Amino acid sequence: MSIGFYDENAEDFFQRSASADMAPAYGDFLSHVPPGGRILDAGCGSGRDALAFHRRGFRVTAMEAAPNLAELARAHTGLPVEVMTFADVAWREQFDGVWACASLLHVPAADLPDAVGRLRDALKRGGVFWMSFKYGRAERDANGRRFTDLDEAAGRALVVETGGLDLLSVKITEDVRQDRPGERWLSLLAKRM
Repeated sequence: MSIGFYDENAEDFFQRSASADMAPAYGDFLSHVPPGGRILDAGCGSGRDALAFHRRGFRVTAMEAAPNLAELARAHTGLPVEVMTFADVAWREQFDGVWACASLLHVPAADLPDAVGRLRDALKRGGVFWMSFKYGRAERDANGRRFTDLDEAAGRALVVETGGLDLLSVKITEDVRQDRPGERWLSLLAKRM
């Protein structure tokens, strides 16, 4: 359902998200990634974050499930973007960091431990994993997309249930987009044990 939404609305989503300022979150994440390290941008959307990491000298692999959005991300970043879902992830101990910005939130709650586990397995030991969800405690459909919202307790529980991760921080932030006043996000930063 959500993949179809992003395929049909790729251009509009790209325009609304490509310039959002994620610099504060980058700082939290990148402080744990070695210079020149390998980063997986899991669900890269517009390619905004993949491009930011590439420009900072990191080696970036980007993936996006919606083919039309992946094509826009390729054009925007000049980087290869794999068309794949979380269920397709089969990398093992390849990355120093995994970045999943507003992407895992489309996975049903029952499937989240598997999706997070696949991304955890893609990390090298000691690698870091940043993920974000809309703040709340619900599974819902909205305008052709499905969302799994998490609060602090649900975020911590997800990390524990997935296993193999040490939770480093839990943050609640306001949406950085100007047209989203009052919308909050939960971000989790964890390290692979």
